[in-house]
Amino acid sequence: MAAHGRSALRDLFDESPTPHIAHPPHTHHRDFYVATDGSFRESGGGLGAVIETRDGTRVARVATADTPPDNNVAEYRALHLGLDVLAARAPRDACVGVLIDHDALASNVNATILATNHPDGKAPRPVSVPAATRHHWRGIQARLNGFAEVRAARIDSDQNPAHPLANTPEHYQHVNRESDRCVLSETPDPAAAEFPPPSRANRNGGGRASD
Repeated sequence: MAAHGRSALRDLFDESPTPHIAHPPHTHHRDFYVATDGSFRESGGGLGAVIETRDGTRVARVATADTPPDNNVAEYRALHLGLDVLAARAPRDACVGVLIDHDALASNVNATILATNHPDGKAPRPVSVPAATRHHWRGIQARLNGFAEVRAARIDSDQNPAHPLANTPEHYQHVNRESDRCVLSETPDPAAAEFPPPSRANRNGGGRASD
């Protein structure tokens, strides 16, 4: 359960590994957090997204039916959708935390960010996306480059608040009628920075650090 005044998404982000990127305390201060999920079923799937500010203010929720050809496409479509919704509501200098329950997608997002910031454009690992997702991946890349900072955290599916929105979108159509919001979170007090447990420093197996 989130602490008072804290975003549930921020709590999840703070406590989850960020593939290839170290997770020092100052990186916990994201302006916005977006959790996305995609589902695939023979009878049809769905896409879900939840966006909050660092103080827990809900910015948007999305639940829509979809017919992806496989689970990979569903996950990439969901992230593309979530970033599109966020981009319409957040300033370009925003720092964004992405929460995904898809290992390869989280890894690809962070590797792409590191390559963008590297003088030689080198990623810590090759970025390989399924062929059927390449159009959505291009859209994701464009959105990633539209924010000041982005990093992705890998969370468990049962912790992902976008999971029910994607898996039973027919039960959550009401969230799409929520009022649009463009909310700027308050700047955190540097003196109130929180420090993770010592084990966090080794959680990513010596991955490369980046702001």
